[in-house]
Amino acid sequence: MDRRAFTLSLAYGLAISPRFSFSQELPWPRSRVNVIVPFPAGAATDITGRVIAAKLSQIWAQPVTIDNRGGGNGIPAAEAAARAKPDGYTLLLTSAMTHAVNPALYPKLPYRPIEDFEPISQFGKLSFVVLVRADSPIKTLAELTALLKAEPDKHNFGAGSLPARVASELYLQQAGVNAMGIGYKSNPQAFPDLLSGRLTFMTIDTTNGRLQIDGEKMRGLAVSLPVRDNLIPKIPSAIEAGLPGFQITTWTGFYAPKGTPRDIVTKINRDIFLACNDPQVLKQFDGLGGPPTTSSPEEFAAFTASEIDRWGKIIRKTNIKLD
Repeated sequence: MDRRAFTLSLAYGLAISPRFSFSQELPWPRSRVNVIVPFPAGAATDITGRVIAAKLSQIWAQPVTIDNRGGGNGIPAAEAAARAKPDGYTLLLTSAMTHAVNPALYPKLPYRPIEDFEPISQFGKLSFVVLVRADSPIKTLAELTALLKAEPDKHNFGAGSLPARVASELYLQQAGVNAMGIGYKSNPQAFPDLLSGRLTFMTIDTTNGRLQIDGEKMRGLAVSLPVRDNLIPKIPSAIEAGLPGFQITTWTGFYAPKGTPRDIVTKINRDIFLACNDPQVLKQFDGLGGPPTTSSPEEFAAFTASEIDRWGKIIRKTNIKLD
């Protein structure tokens, strides 16, 4: 165990000792906790969120429900969470889309990613994988690039989230090729079009990508990392695939409305840490894309600010414009 992991374990060990018992100090929650997710059922954030929601329900002895509010690039969901009563009973489990990508694409949002939320904890971090259907004659990223060069403006890619769209555009920009993007409410909703041939490729998160690769429905061409991803180790890295500039990751995390009491934020953070380290939860995550990533509220606040800057630079570099 490294020093940081030991420190976190010690800190959380103290947090659950009798001296620091929240059960004595904080009679929360007393009723259902609603977790807004800005994606339809079946999206990566929804799948992993349901695993943690089930464990938090056990820890809190109260229902924890996932409230899917897909569409609108997450704007309606984030706005609803920002305007919710700051009492801990409404949380937002979101991705880079609402808190890092949207600020770079929309000149005016009905919510403020920094000022309107209390960061609780990061929840996950994922790379992207470029996919084609399993029976496609395209076997490598270089072959996909060659096809797009040979047949400019004749091919489509699908994206069910803005991070996936940005990742696809980064690939196209780095490869010096073009393709038409088709939007969907979630990445899984685009799968039938990829399998039918309407779409030539997709670039999606490794949680959904791994499920499709393991199910032998799709073939992975490259992951958006400088080295191979342990979650799908047979897929070449961006460098191995000959496109070192194709490096991009996305993430998920929990937020509460601004003004949520600090002791509630601290308790939720602690319990997310406990849930994410439960052996049964970790076993479930092994089949979904690897162990979750947690952080302190302070770390997640700094991370959110840095991600707004990072995604903004990528979007400006690829010159992405909303249709």
